[in-house]
Amino acid sequence: MSSAYEVVIWNRNKLIYDAILAALIVAYIGLFLRFAPHGQSALDDATLHMRAYGSCAFLMLTAILCIGPLARLENRFLPLLYNRRHFGVMTCAVALAHANAVLGWYFAFSPTDPYVALLSSNTSFARLAGFPFETLGMAALLILLVMAATSHDFWLHFLGAPVWKGIHMAVYAAYGLIVAHVMLGALQEPGRSPLQGVVIGSFLLVAGLHLLAAFHRKAGAASVASALPEAPWLHAGPARAIMDGRAIRVALPDGSSAAIFRDGNKLSAVSNACAHQNGPLSEGRIVKGSITCPWHGYQYRAKNGCSPPPFTEKIATYNLRLVDGDIWVDPRANPAGTSVEPLVELRGDAG
Repeated sequence: MSSAYEVVIWNRNKLIYDAILAALIVAYIGLFLRFAPHGQSALDDATLHMRAYGSCAFLMLTAILCIGPLARLENRFLPLLYNRRHFGVMTCAVALAHANAVLGWYFAFSPTDPYVALLSSNTSFARLAGFPFETLGMAALLILLVMAATSHDFWLHFLGAPVWKGIHMAVYAAYGLIVAHVMLGALQEPGRSPLQGVVIGSFLLVAGLHLLAAFHRKAGAASVASALPEAPWLHAGPARAIMDGRAIRVALPDGSSAAIFRDGNKLSAVSNACAHQNGPLSEGRIVKGSITCPWHGYQYRAKNGCSPPPFTEKIATYNLRLVDGDIWVDPRANPAGTSVEPLVELRGDAG
């Protein structure tokens, strides 16, 4: 859904996003085929194509896994997050091209089915050098195929958000399998390949960004959520710290979090988890009077957590207090859709 609740499967922004992404894929593969032979003259044409598709898919998956932590560290990366599912489907398509090139070159003339031959030609699982790294690549490809096949919202609603999210969290397993696939494959070749350095650097980048985002989030939560003497109310920080149309995230004792939004001089608190796909509402903004999820544009009224008609999604609301310019939140959530009058920040409350 868009911020105005219009179907946006192929809206202008997504078309531009996809067109730029497709152009970058074509440019990368073209440049790889043009310049890679200069560095590795022994590579034949078929191997060049395999490596072009494979390295492209790996770098795309690396970029996908970097988008999440980057968006949490810097809001300017949020637009990259909105169409990440399209990015994932394209990554799967490039990975399929890599697999097709491999099967077409190494097993095209085998009397055995190519997939059977791929999985049975080498069974040296007990050795590091000579390990059948192809099986790791096939396992990663299967994960990407399942994710691409279930990327549509139909599967989200059919399977439910927890199951659907669990399936798509397998992208980390796929990434680990691909890293092992490339590194173990490199062991089969004499000398060192530049691809080894790229893979190690990419892995460290993904791990480093996720750790940095985790520490950043923990530090932010600690700075805005300290216990009030009259428990269970929590201190959420100064009201002036919330920009107009934006929110702060407050970690709650039960492990969930609330988003406190400012709309002019009015302050309201709702669940931080979007009812669509548990997107972080605190990273969104108020658009045309409604809280708008940064992931897919689902909207909610700040006063009651209800989506504007004719949509029926609801999220929990929270009670707020304003004491000497500071916000306090009751961590006990109201039932989804419960109307709570916004706090009105008077001029003196802002300090």
